[in-house]
Amino acid sequence: MQLLQFTDEYFMKEALKEAGKAYDLDEVPVGAVIVINDQIIARAHNLTEQLTDVTAHAEMQAFTAAASFLGGKYLQDCTLYVTVEPCVMCAGAAFWTQIGKIVYGAADEKRGFTRVNKKMLHPGTEVISGILEQECASIMTAFFKNKR
Repeated sequence: MQLLQFTDEYFMKEALKEAGKAYDLDEVPVGAVIVINDQIIARAHNLTEQLTDVTAHAEMQAFTAAASFLGGKYLQDCTLYVTVEPCVMCAGAAFWTQIGKIVYGAADEKRGFTRVNKKMLHPGTEVISGILEQECASIMTAFFKNKR
């Protein structure tokens, strides 16, 4: 029997599934999952159009779901997997959750937090970028190509 390998790529593929859900809802296709001890405790995607709420980004939805699951607002032992680099708002929220690690796929050249301040996150937060970058960028490119 083959054991499942819980890698960054595995969890990013789960985040990509969430991005696909957003795409199908005509939302900007960003997906996120939050993991603790190799267990997904939150799944989310952008819902800004559905909820008419500019703060309903995938990461914000995932933070709320994870905090609810854990019964507390701090996510130090968790990892956020998100298909696109978090924006300033989501990075600020990540700071307050004290999330242990953020793994993202595609960079956001226009609105990503690293364009403003790479030190915006909590000092204890590790960041890994570029995981399944091409797949994460492709869904965004396809979405916006269809909008034009």
